[in-house]
Amino acid sequence: MKLSIIIVNYNVRYFLEQCLNSVQKAISNIDAEIFVVDNNSKDDSVEMVEKNFPTFKIIANKINLGFSKANNQAIELAKGEYILLLNPDTVVEEDAFSKCIEFMDKNLDAGGLGVKMIDGNGVFLPESKRGLPTPSASFYKIFGLSTLFPKSKLFSKYHLGYLNPNKINEIEILSGAYMWMRKSVLDKVGVLDESFFMYGEDIDLSYRIIKAGYKNYYFPETKIIHYKGESTKKGSLNYVFVFYNAMIIFSKKHFAQKAKAFSFFINIAIYIRAILAITTRVIRYFSLPLIDIVLMTSMLGILNFIKPYIGFPNRIELSNSFGIMNILLVFISYLFGLILSKSYSSTVNISRTYFGLLIGTVLFFGINTLFPIEHSFSTKFISTIALGIFLFIPTSRILLHYFNKLKVQKDNKKTILINGDADFINNLKNQLIKMYSNVDVLAVKTSNLYENGDESVYVGKSYQLNDIAEIYYVTDVFFSSNNVTYKQIINFMDNSKNNFTEFKISLNNNCIISSKNVEIIN
Repeated sequence: MKLSIIIVNYNVRYFLEQCLNSVQKAISNIDAEIFVVDNNSKDDSVEMVEKNFPTFKIIANKINLGFSKANNQAIELAKGEYILLLNPDTVVEEDAFSKCIEFMDKNLDAGGLGVKMIDGNGVFLPESKRGLPTPSASFYKIFGLSTLFPKSKLFSKYHLGYLNPNKINEIEILSGAYMWMRKSVLDKVGVLDESFFMYGEDIDLSYRIIKAGYKNYYFPETKIIHYKGESTKKGSLNYVFVFYNAMIIFSKKHFAQKAKAFSFFINIAIYIRAILAITTRVIRYFSLPLIDIVLMTSMLGILNFIKPYIGFPNRIELSNSFGIMNILLVFISYLFGLILSKSYSSTVNISRTYFGLLIGTVLFFGINTLFPIEHSFSTKFISTIALGIFLFIPTSRILLHYFNKLKVQKDNKKTILINGDADFINNLKNQLIKMYSNVDVLAVKTSNLYENGDESVYVGKSYQLNDIAEIYYVTDVFFSSNNVTYKQIINFMDNSKNNFTEFKISLNNNCIISSKNVEIIN
């Protein structure tokens, strides 16, 4: 037996089915066995595996044993030369396993291997390659220095940000989402430490492999989609507490002399990270209004400074209450107009933004007339302010979109791109038109061959997909896994030019899976 694949599942039935579908294709020419260990899921995960993948081995636990114990159950039964621990919320390329086997067979010093991972929007996941979480590396990560200096060899030790994500490199820590190891090495260093219920066990085992004299490698010549914690919700505050408590267990085990101080430091860090997590969410939620306020403040400051030089009457006097009210009037009028026009939705629409600014200008002008004449804006000054706001705020949206910091929609229509055969396109198109009142549905051919009549159905060929998505401001891309290989899908996602395009993959053409949800289709 060459390969044993172990997947621990907990209440992610559709993600699991998609994962197993990709795994089944990837083992077509490999002597492999697949274990699915279910931790007492309340959905029909076990029944689905029994029905759709009858050759796979199922271990159905009656309680949730956690990640380590569940994996160890299967490791004890595994017969493969190589062991792969794989998350259920992943999708692998068709040649992923054969490439890993080839690399490991040639590099006998390799104890473990990890691959390049991208999330559901095609964004590279930095945990694909990690360094040892020493006290200093953890400090730099917890307090954001690794984020401020992502390419620094000093500050980015945790995620090894200075290493090229597209080149093979020796690393220290493998990700439990795709953790490839030699069975002979596991026999020497032991299985997963069951002191870790969830998180930290991959770090501990990776470190033990290195201490035993083997090397761990980052291998980006194959890629996987990792929806990143669909079964664990990594964005939750509970994740912060569980993850950093796992770091305490790790430090006590491997850094005994520094463990007491490190534990104290980590306990403080847990609460700091929890506060930062809440603060970051608030800032992210209000980031666009805050940017608008900064732009309006800057513009008012500049105009107030140059007013005497361009012949405008009275300046804004901050020394009295009317001056403050003048500034607040500008903020409130335009922010209210943008809120009323729904310009702060997750997908920004430039037309709605202009409409919101028009509402704001009307409010601004109307309320301004209620101020005493000596403390109100002149019509000329109101026009200048409005002109500046109409110029700078939409421009800021376009620039944020250009630098992948914001999702902009070119008009009121939702634009969707489909990559699949004619039946899939027609079926899905009809459903999308029923779901959305204003939608453009475009189709891309699954091949690069041109045939007569293609122009009436498709806007382009397969290799043009990412360019088309960029040109048409596509919000969603749908793939049929029956017609497009997982390797092609992952490559499209990895090469996407927009971090805000949402990629959705059909599973047997009866449900659509994305990072956000699962949609059942008829």
